[in-house]
Amino acid sequence: MTYDTLVHNGIVLTVNPAFDIFSPGYVGIRSGRVAALGPVDPDGARPRAETCIDARGGIIMPGLVNTHTHLPMTLFRGLADDLPLETWLHDHIFPAESRHITPATVGWGARLACAEMLLSGTTTCCDGYFLEDQVAAAVADAGMRAVLGQGVIDFPAPGVPYPGDNITAARDFLVRWRSRTPLITPAVFCHSPYTCSPETLRAAKALAAEHGALFQIHAAETRQECDASRAHHGLSPIAFLDRLGLLSQGTLLVHCVWADGRDIARIAAGGAAISHNPQSNMKLASGIAPVTDFLAAGISVGLGTDGCASNNDLDLLHEMDTAAKLHKVKSGDPTACPARTVVEMATIRGAEAIGLGAVTGSLEIGKAADIIVLAADAPHLVPLYHPASHLVYAARGDDVREVLVAGRRLVADGRPQSLDLAEIRRQVTAIARKIRPSNGS
Repeated sequence: MTYDTLVHNGIVLTVNPAFDIFSPGYVGIRSGRVAALGPVDPDGARPRAETCIDARGGIIMPGLVNTHTHLPMTLFRGLADDLPLETWLHDHIFPAESRHITPATVGWGARLACAEMLLSGTTTCCDGYFLEDQVAAAVADAGMRAVLGQGVIDFPAPGVPYPGDNITAARDFLVRWRSRTPLITPAVFCHSPYTCSPETLRAAKALAAEHGALFQIHAAETRQECDASRAHHGLSPIAFLDRLGLLSQGTLLVHCVWADGRDIARIAAGGAAISHNPQSNMKLASGIAPVTDFLAAGISVGLGTDGCASNNDLDLLHEMDTAAKLHKVKSGDPTACPARTVVEMATIRGAEAIGLGAVTGSLEIGKAADIIVLAADAPHLVPLYHPASHLVYAARGDDVREVLVAGRRLVADGRPQSLDLAEIRRQVTAIARKIRPSNGS
């Protein structure tokens, strides 16, 4: 039997239900899918393949799944730091978007984001933004897998100057991208309960359900949001969304920092999933989400970086380290959020949260060959006793050496294969020169 590609001579971390680890192991790929995997027979011949990728003793694992991004916001990295969310959003980000977000700038910002994610091991992302057609085109060019949500908000927005057209624009996006490429799954992204009316929220959720698409929404991110929701609706943001019938399966709640026990019960009963973004929550001083309670309630929880304007990077390995340590110190329990759980949140649990659990997130026969290889010979990775522990507490994005999506090699020996990084840098730097004066610097 000959494979299209063989990834071998490494430690295979499957993240399958048994969390099997093969050391040394191999993965055989055919037609973009995992065709075989397992331990290497020390007395057997190496399986035949048209292309062989030598992991050189590194970690072979499923590609990382980033469950919440705003890809074009790489353009605003570092633009308005050290501010509370409301000031950051309304005084800086929204005005910058209104002046500088165009189809061209969105495309280049998204390409920069794809390069950053691929080079740090993310093969799948879940995005929500405006002008999402341009985001989708950039992601398709990069060769990544993604769930991409057209933004819906009850204010004039890039690409949708008349708020009354927001649902129509989202519908058109779903139709255009539902079968254009198997790597892109279109979705609907409502900004938040405080920027969308109840009518808009219901209509957006109904549209997503009609198309079998994911419905994404920021929810319960700050104490101020919760106080305002109780003042206006007499309900927490989660209870308000529940009253509108939005907490069903197919809903991804982003942040959920200020969710109490009753809110958690509502989410669990409805079947909604959560994207946990610890670094963004910390940087904006939003708080610490009760992730251990979410997990105990059986809620599907994935990890996200949020956009580069509030993180300020898309390195999901860094996010894993933060998530594991943050919840230990919050709970006072060093066993909280153990390494295996965090690895699963960054892979299979994240894939499940965005509706792709049957496709990616683990290395299993028949699933997509979305695979990364991390080097294991850098000083900070020696010695290696357990790969899951290394991934969470020691590895960094720049340890990633190989990236494959659907069997296609997108990063080879640390170099991008599908994107012109020099041209992306040139274009984004030129855009940043136009943005800079509006920041007063």
